[in-house]
Order: sequence, then C-alpha cells, then structure tokens
Amino acid sequence: MKVTVGESSIQGQGVFAARPLARGEVVLRIDDSRVVDEDRPLREELGENPDHCDYLPDGTTVLMEEPERYINHSCEPNVFVYSAGKERYLLAMRDVGRGEELLYDYAINAVDGDVWQCECGAANCRGRHKCDFFALPRKRQLEYLPYLDPWFARVHRGRIRVLLEEGSGE
Repeated sequence: MKVTVGESSIQGQGVFAARPLARGEVVLRIDDSRVVDEDRPLREELGENPDHCDYLPDGTTVLMEEPERYINHSCEPNVFVYSAGKERYLLAMRDVGRGEELLYDYAINAVDGDVWQCECGAANCRGRHKCDFFALPRKRQLEYLPYLDPWFARVHRGRIRVLLEEGSGE
C-alpha cells in the first residue's frame, strides 16, 4: 500500500504517503467506475455528495472513490493526474516523504471552475482564487505545463500556444 487516509491539517481527511515516493512514480490508479447521471444519481443516504464528484473530458461525471476523494488542494502540490486512454493515474511531481500529505492543485486541468477561498497554508497560497488553469499567474501556468493532462493540453492547445509565445518574450 502506497497511501493511507488520515486527518489532514488542511481540511477533513487527507491522503498520506505510506512510504517514500519517487518523482514520477505512479501513486495510485484512480477509480472512475462509479458514474453519476440521471439513471445513477448520487445516493446521499450512503454519504455520496457532489463535493466528491469529478468531471471527465468526455462529459462523464464520476464519484471519486477512496482514497482519491480525500486528496486535498494545495497551491504547492506534490502530485498530479495523468490520463492514459480511459485510465487515470496519480503521479508524484517530486520526491514525497513517508507520512507527507499528498496534495493536488485543483486548478490544474480545470477551466471555469468555482471561485473559493484557499486555506492550504503554503507560502505561495493564492488565497481567494478561481479554479481555472488560465486564471493562474502566468509564471505558475508555465511551471505547471509539464503536469497538464494530455487531453487538457490537446483541448486547449491554442491557449497554451499563446501562453508559450507570451512567455518566450519575457
């Protein structure tokens, strides 16, 4: 087992490295099997709620399972999501120590998300911000380019090209 779930200092439950993880290592395969739609709605009586939903590129809504539903946001993430066909994986952005909380920047691979108040506690915390890759500061967008999911980079290649052209002029 590479991860455990426990109490997070950021919010509620969190996911923690059960052993050291190497940069680029596959931490877990994300379980997208629980589709949420009109025929298969959320079952609130079983604790299912919209906060644990994820939205796939093909328009499918899925209920995140454990442990991935407990991965908290941070403006200084240490993991990212990578898709290979219809499979999604969580990978380490850098070496992660045993016991360290796994954190994902919710703005990676997102467009037009909610505006919310972040309380991640990172030195570079953005505070109130929009969950949207293109709303991130340009420097952060450029830093995150290697971590964009291939589908996101493909869908938004025009906007990314503009970002790169603007970035090369600095």
